[in-house]
Amino acid sequence: MGAIEEVYEDLDTDVEFEEFEAAVEDKVEQMGGLADEETAAMLIAHELRDEQADTIADIEPGMNEVKFLGKVTAIGEIKTFERDDEEADEGRVCNVDVADASGSVRVALWDEMATAAEEQLEVGQVLRIMGRPKEGYSGLEVSADKVEPDEDAEVDVQVLDTYRVEDLTLGASDVDLVGQVLDTDSIRTFDRDDGSEGRVANLTLGDETGRVRVTLWDAKADLAEEFAAGEVVEVGDGYVRERDGDLELHVGDRGTVERVDEDVEYVPETTDIADLEIDQTVDIGGGVIETDPKRTFDRDDGSEGQVRNVRIKDETGEIRVALWGDKADREIDLADRVVFTDVEIQDGWQDDLEASANWRSTVSVLDEGSDASVGAASGAAGSGDDAGSEERDANDTGLGAFAEDGKKAAAEAVAGEAGGDESDGGGAAAATAEQSTEAVEFTGTVVQTGDPVVLDDGQQTRTVDTDASLRLGEEITVRGPERDGTIDADDVF
Repeated sequence: MGAIEEVYEDLDTDVEFEEFEAAVEDKVEQMGGLADEETAAMLIAHELRDEQADTIADIEPGMNEVKFLGKVTAIGEIKTFERDDEEADEGRVCNVDVADASGSVRVALWDEMATAAEEQLEVGQVLRIMGRPKEGYSGLEVSADKVEPDEDAEVDVQVLDTYRVEDLTLGASDVDLVGQVLDTDSIRTFDRDDGSEGRVANLTLGDETGRVRVTLWDAKADLAEEFAAGEVVEVGDGYVRERDGDLELHVGDRGTVERVDEDVEYVPETTDIADLEIDQTVDIGGGVIETDPKRTFDRDDGSEGQVRNVRIKDETGEIRVALWGDKADREIDLADRVVFTDVEIQDGWQDDLEASANWRSTVSVLDEGSDASVGAASGAAGSGDDAGSEERDANDTGLGAFAEDGKKAAAEAVAGEAGGDESDGGGAAAATAEQSTEAVEFTGTVVQTGDPVVLDDGQQTRTVDTDASLRLGEEITVRGPERDGTIDADDVF
């Protein structure tokens, strides 16, 4: 047995020996004598092994040809097109989505295969596919050269008529899911490799089983501006992808997002504020006890940023939440019940922890009487400084304040604290007000001049009342009493 035969015998491939031998001879000729037949045979074998994809996730655009198994999750309609050759017949193509446990990919079936797909293929069938990978309009796709049903093979992919968030798996496509809009993002643009401009926006949806980020591509990105938090929508023909370890539901040219008249309740699982630790990414919730005005500042790259701080309280403690970018525009008022998801816990002012809500976070103002808000309110109402107490004091401005009189009670409690009410909680409120006028010291960079001055130390921003002449970008230290979130600077140095 010669060297070529030995290499071929060790190779598990559907390529005929004659085709393999011819490829080896071509390789020897291409290399101009730099490789003998055995070396060339090993190079060809290596190329063939690379083309055998163990899973769909192994498929890459640079491969010449791949062979893999996949379960049919969606079958598109046949589309016709004119070929470059005017005398040639009209072309036909049918796109079929297939998936395995590692992911999904679109397979383009041409002409006779397209007709056979429309007549014979069914969702749930397992196919053995051979084709050429390439970057398509909606991502990676495989142009099929050969497709055969494999009745004996099993591919672990769940195909459902209607999905819940907990049902989503990597590779699922043709996904229909109903959820409550938790948050929306603005439309962003980007440049594709071919020079065209792409558009993308995000929604965050939740149901009884969890939440998921929905990514809207190109023309579908406009849908993000049609819905508001709290509305219920249905995503149609979505497909699941992974990003930074999290599953996302994507909506492309075939997908839809429509408002529906259904009841969907999202009940978040939040972390107690008292249990928060620095560098965590968590979900938190509580009643709003402080709100600051939105502030703008200039970034190092010359662009303008914005931030707004609110303070929330649950039955275990309170924390400041910094809302960055578009999140600063959300309408959040005193006594609102809010949930912030995927916030980063950072080191804040005077060694207190601070939560940062960035582009990945969601901001949800809970409806009065919802399961989430009532449950949270009950939990707050049932706890206190005295473990056996069944009622909170009248000046409780956390979620417990909503157990009886709703927003009015919390608003009055906040007003009572600010005014030093002489009720049961008046002494504590007066002490808080007195403490707020103590002198503080803050060092930061001037990101806004005029009235007011805004300083930023990289972790938080502070508003300063001062007549000093300052320059943007100048690092200064201010000292003075702080009232209502503004430092009245006695000293600037």
